[in-house]
Amino acid sequence: MSSTISFPDSAGRGDSGDAASSHGLWIYKPWLDLLVGCGAWSAPLLLLTAFVARSQTVAWSFVFYLLALLFNYPHFMATAYRAYHSYDEFTKYRFFTVHVAVLLALSGLIAHLWYPLLPWIFTLYICWSPWHYTGQNFGLLMMFARRAGLSPTENERSALHLSFIASYLLLLFSFHTGPSGDALILSLGLPARFTLPVRAMLALFFVAASAWALSSLSRRSSWKALLPSATLVLTQFLWFLLPALIELLSGKEIPQTRYSSGILAVLHSAQYLWITSYYQRKEARAAGQSSWSFPRYLLTLVAGGIALFVPGPWIVSRLFHADFAASFLTFTALVNLHHFILDGAIWKLRDSRIASLLLNERGQDKEVAATSGGSVAGVFHWLAGSSPVARGLRIGAVLLLLLWGGVDRLHYYWANVSGNFRSLQRAEALNPNDSVVQSRLARAAEAAGNRDASIAALQHAAEVNPRNLSLQQELARGLITAGHDAEAYSFYRQLLARFPDNADALVNYGLLAHRLGHDVEAVDSWQRAVDVDPTQTNAQLYLAQSLAQQGELQAAARHYRTYLEVVSKHPEEHRNERPTVISALINVSDADAAVKKFTEAVHGYQAATLFAAKLGDTSLQSLALAHAAEAQEGAGAIAAAASSFEQALRLDESFGEPLNAAADWFNYGQFLHRQKQPERLVFACFLKAEDLLRATPGEDLSAVVKARQASEARLGNEAQSARARFPQLVSEALTLSVSNTPAP
Repeated sequence: MSSTISFPDSAGRGDSGDAASSHGLWIYKPWLDLLVGCGAWSAPLLLLTAFVARSQTVAWSFVFYLLALLFNYPHFMATAYRAYHSYDEFTKYRFFTVHVAVLLALSGLIAHLWYPLLPWIFTLYICWSPWHYTGQNFGLLMMFARRAGLSPTENERSALHLSFIASYLLLLFSFHTGPSGDALILSLGLPARFTLPVRAMLALFFVAASAWALSSLSRRSSWKALLPSATLVLTQFLWFLLPALIELLSGKEIPQTRYSSGILAVLHSAQYLWITSYYQRKEARAAGQSSWSFPRYLLTLVAGGIALFVPGPWIVSRLFHADFAASFLTFTALVNLHHFILDGAIWKLRDSRIASLLLNERGQDKEVAATSGGSVAGVFHWLAGSSPVARGLRIGAVLLLLLWGGVDRLHYYWANVSGNFRSLQRAEALNPNDSVVQSRLARAAEAAGNRDASIAALQHAAEVNPRNLSLQQELARGLITAGHDAEAYSFYRQLLARFPDNADALVNYGLLAHRLGHDVEAVDSWQRAVDVDPTQTNAQLYLAQSLAQQGELQAAARHYRTYLEVVSKHPEEHRNERPTVISALINVSDADAAVKKFTEAVHGYQAATLFAAKLGDTSLQSLALAHAAEAQEGAGAIAAAASSFEQALRLDESFGEPLNAAADWFNYGQFLHRQKQPERLVFACFLKAEDLLRATPGEDLSAVVKARQASEARLGNEAQSARARFPQLVSEALTLSVSNTPAP
């Protein structure tokens, strides 16, 4: 039904009494009208869907794909049938049947040639769908009220209309809160702190306004007359407010595509077929066509619905090597948009013919007079005629379309439900130009150990849709996983020529450049990535590490600080990066210590120590304490420095990492030597470090041996005694109390 229904002038009279019996309240039968037409079955079906979808998502998606043949596709065809089945109707709505259709077809052509247009078209479809559902529910509510003789007053109608609009806006705000989780759906990214109170007010308005209007209507009607209208208000609540309330209370986001194209679309389509079949039957009987039958009408709609959705993507994909997945989504969105526009034009209760058939009211029928219409009209009449050739064409077309629809469902089953390698190969045989099938085939081949087949499938997926960035990135990641670094490096260079501001591609390109020895190019790529998106934490870290290796500690610290700022604002997104956060804190403090900002450095080290202790990472805790000790020594806090060294060494003993422990013992020995502590303790520290490094000879061991030899020389005759007392001296060093005044 139209979302902008208007009424004759008599709509504003507040007629009283129950006139349901005089006009005939029900369309078919009370139970059928309430369940299907008024949506009373929404609650159990929505609960069933939510329960089953959690455990059987893939199988459930196939069920909806099958239901589309019986409900979704026919409901689109019902509108097309109404507008195109006779030449008179076709000319009456020529602007919509010709001009709008041509405009949308051109949009589809552009979307096939320029992929970035598809998300805009698809987003429009997703956001318009709930408005279309809202209009139908409101139109049916008004129809039932009028059939019951309850012509709402202007205030009652406005309250109901505004409440339904409020419910749609509530859902629309939900769609556009925060970033979109679907690459095909664009979001305004509105902050939740703004949309939350707005959605709450819209929900309260819906409840208050609809309750007032129903209460006002109930004062001049019986429960039976008001039951269909009240049920439709409840249906609107279940379709629009309930999902938003679940999202607000549970914090779980409801995906836009699943909501608009899942069970809700099936419920809406069944509701649409229920009313259009009634209208078409009454129209046929009024025209003297006593042979009209619902099964034949439904078969026409099923075949026509398949014609609207299935052949187009298959033909475009096979003949022009376009991506079947993108083509199917393009056709789906555009057919829906045309349906929304056309539906709003042809379902108007102010149209006397529609009013006479849906409301049992008599009126002046101002239909377009039948005309010959020339050759086009002749083709219309001949195709709808009873000649053997025309009948054969119609029967052949129906059979072909039903077969095509079956093949399409089989392709979907092999690609999505069965999903094993052999099934995916069958789906590929039906249509190799399907990026979704190729991507899944690549993953299945990778799981089977066939890496070459995986790369080949990813390459084909990227070729059929070169403007789809996610497909290109999937291929690039596949090349990296396969160890084809040089090929991936070259591919990313080509990718960045088309998408120069893609931060993820810039980060990965930098990694590959670094891996292949192009360090200057790597740094440049990471710098471009953070210029495009400063929240790219990986790029910030890579830049910081590269600059630190070059000795540019202050420049590195700037990037470490940016990384820490981003993490602090989005802690949940970086929950698994806590060790990296501690390392970044230590590196920032190292930069402060390098320019003698010892107070700031100590604070940073202490923060890293506490964070590591909370995380239970004794290695990083020891590292932070050892660095803190050096900063405290620089600040003149000698006792604090000794305490930090001792804590670090005790932690080294607990986790038993010899290289780190050796470094800490060596640094502690140098500290004791600078503070003019007993040489025997200095010697013990160097000897401990030497023992820890003995199994790993190299430059570190050589430096320690040299320091130990110098200390041994200073000890002179006491060296032999110190070696004999080595364990006791190590324990003494760990319990040494060093004052802030150096010993003489």
